[in-house]
Amino acid sequence: MTDRFDPAVADRRWQQRWEEAQSFRADSNSPKPKSYVLEMFPYPSGRIHMGHVRNYTMGDVLARFRRMQGFEVLHPMGWDAFGMPAENAAMEKKVHPGAWTRENIATMRRQLQRIGFALDWSRELATCEPDYYGHEQALFLDLMEAGLVTRKESEVNWDPVDMTVLANEQVIDGRGWRSGAVVERKKLSQWFLKITDFAEELLDGLGSLDNWPDKVRLMQENWIGKSQGLQFCFRLATSMPGGTCDIEVFTTRPDTIFGASFVAISPGHPIAEELAAGRPEVAEFIARARAGGTSAAEIETAEKLGFDTGLEVVHPFDDNWRLPVWIANFVLMDYGTGALYGVPGHDIRDYEFARKYRLPVLRVVADTTAGASAPVTEADTAPGVAVNSRFLDGMPTSDATAEVIRRAETAGWGTGKTQYRLRDWGVSRQRYWGTPIPVIHCDSCGPVGVPRDQLPVVLPDDVSFDIPGNPLDRHPTWSKVDCPSCGGPARRETDTLDTFVDSSWYFIRFASQPGNQPFDRAEAEKWLPVGQYIGGVEHAILHLLYARFWTRALERMGKLSVKEPFEGLFTQGMVTHETYESADGRWLNPDEIEIREGGVLVERATGANVRRGRVEKMSKSKKNTVDPEPILDRYGADAVRWFMLSDSPPERDLEWSEGGIEGAARFVQRVWRLAQSPTGNEGEDKALARKVHRTVAAVGEAIEGLQFNKSVAALYELTSAIERAQPSASRDEAIRTLLLLVAPGAPHLAEEAWASRSEDGMIADAGWPSFDPAMLIDDEVTIAVQVNGKLRDTLVAPRGTSREDAEALALALPKIQAQLGGNDPRKVIVVPDRLVNIVA
Repeated sequence: MTDRFDPAVADRRWQQRWEEAQSFRADSNSPKPKSYVLEMFPYPSGRIHMGHVRNYTMGDVLARFRRMQGFEVLHPMGWDAFGMPAENAAMEKKVHPGAWTRENIATMRRQLQRIGFALDWSRELATCEPDYYGHEQALFLDLMEAGLVTRKESEVNWDPVDMTVLANEQVIDGRGWRSGAVVERKKLSQWFLKITDFAEELLDGLGSLDNWPDKVRLMQENWIGKSQGLQFCFRLATSMPGGTCDIEVFTTRPDTIFGASFVAISPGHPIAEELAAGRPEVAEFIARARAGGTSAAEIETAEKLGFDTGLEVVHPFDDNWRLPVWIANFVLMDYGTGALYGVPGHDIRDYEFARKYRLPVLRVVADTTAGASAPVTEADTAPGVAVNSRFLDGMPTSDATAEVIRRAETAGWGTGKTQYRLRDWGVSRQRYWGTPIPVIHCDSCGPVGVPRDQLPVVLPDDVSFDIPGNPLDRHPTWSKVDCPSCGGPARRETDTLDTFVDSSWYFIRFASQPGNQPFDRAEAEKWLPVGQYIGGVEHAILHLLYARFWTRALERMGKLSVKEPFEGLFTQGMVTHETYESADGRWLNPDEIEIREGGVLVERATGANVRRGRVEKMSKSKKNTVDPEPILDRYGADAVRWFMLSDSPPERDLEWSEGGIEGAARFVQRVWRLAQSPTGNEGEDKALARKVHRTVAAVGEAIEGLQFNKSVAALYELTSAIERAQPSASRDEAIRTLLLLVAPGAPHLAEEAWASRSEDGMIADAGWPSFDPAMLIDDEVTIAVQVNGKLRDTLVAPRGTSREDAEALALALPKIQAQLGGNDPRKVIVVPDRLVNIVA
């Protein structure tokens, strides 16, 4: 054996040994208790980054730890492989999305394997393959049959250049994230999954997720957005052509009804569309209002635009009170009823709109009744007591709300109602690279599900991306089929599914992968729910909410008995790095920077000064990424893994530093040197033995709680203690235990050192060391010795020393004898294991 650990040799050796032995292949039929550890699967963008490394290292440590504890562990890997980036690559690089994606998968698989993750590669899946998305199509048909799929018109974000629907997150400053085109609101017929049917279930279920971060549960609670209020109709003062006579609204603040100064309807509201049919100026305004995104953030920040229709409604409490009806760009048909009444004095958005269009701003809520006449200089959204509100005056907000609802229900013009912010999940995407929606459109029969014996509906390969839009729409033959019901000419649905659908059930497919169905219930339930799920907090709402919905839908349909997919959730921090900007405003990669005397940064190519920017999340746009491959070449897999665990609490961001990775590499060599040190077969070191037992307990507790930095700190302490100890049997056992404790985080080092010591088998198959609880308790205590209440000395004695022995030991101390001056004490007070007080 050499004096230095050589990761270039050891990494390859042990990765090959693990593969040959199929060490991490999960056995569903094993009698061992099951443990399912899963990290959110990656999008195959081309290369792994340090964020991937951190995420998967955390999961890997837990999976290896569970395995050493005696669990049968499922720790799989796959690829979230559909989506727009592949189509963008097809357009820009003139390649097929499938070829680009599969090439990226091969590269990233090789990179992940190089880091030595304990993954069950036999269960690998990619959502872009028919043997995955064909089963997804079958599940979509199941949802259709259960009444959980609907088709309806909806306002969407439409990119007029790429000619596709954009998610809210893909609208940046009102423009498409890829094309840069001004986004429009457009009505399209879309497929929806009826997640709203599960709103209350999803909300209630959060209470059972004790092992989720509180912040994630709160984010989901707010997204579901349960609110209670009043739904009622305003009566139009004059009849509309076509017979429309009412405008329905919902409010969570019916106590402010006397502060109403206008009614606003969406540009997509039926009344607005009726008016547009006969009035060009209305049609022109609606077109202008739709030139903007549909996200809440987009609407809140956009300029408030309105059009006075000339219509009026009657206030429900006063037949002589008229409110003008405006079309407003901040009201969406998909939220609530597509209409609202504006209370500018107590709603920020309404206040901005009213000030712009010089509408009345009334105060109807104040701290006390004395504040009724206080001017309104900004919207006051806080509760208080009703003022200027007739019969409500003086009532607290809650009482006034209840009174308005009571009167509305008594008079028959409104009802108290619980409403949710959650909207049905629109899953249609006008894109090629996604799961084809298994529906056929027939002019006679309407939408018809694809017969199950015709699944999967496979994407055609012969498509072109020369012009924007969905290639499936212009394919000459793919969409032309016969209707399964009547046999007449029909057409396939050319929209594909939102990629969030792909990730809403992949964890079930990992657990069970039969060829003839999406999963086998009994097999899947051996593993589900996922014991520990690990991923970024950016997925805290949509992905996790959709996965929860999908699992509950399967449970409702009798396909699973599991309701919640993820028992435990951990959201890790990001990996960050300094940013660097050139003199002419270009972002520079770290390897383009040179540090000169005095810490001055210059650009290698030009010698020009470089500005050091903020530490930010690693991103390609800011060029502050660090490629793992050169780091692996230089330091090896274990040093990279160890750094990811050691420098920061895992829930916080980790700043990449060259010093940090070098420190991790030094620790790897320290452990290796200890493993090669001379053995001592005799002698006992009680202090070291106690340290070992305490470290076993501390490391196990830290890994169990996903506090990896604490486990690393404990191992540093143990390593130092072993280095200071003299050769003995206790030291040999301490080194052996150290290797076992290090194995989850630095597995190649542990295996190589284990073999060098001629231990049996591979350390990957070894058990986790046990500890003696009695060894966690100190058997000696330090006792304070006082004379007349003042501390004069201390003594070390066995725990549980009798009062008589403690008194004798204290009186024998030279400092105490000097204090007494040869005289006997008048009194001695003993507090066992803590204090001896001598009264002289």
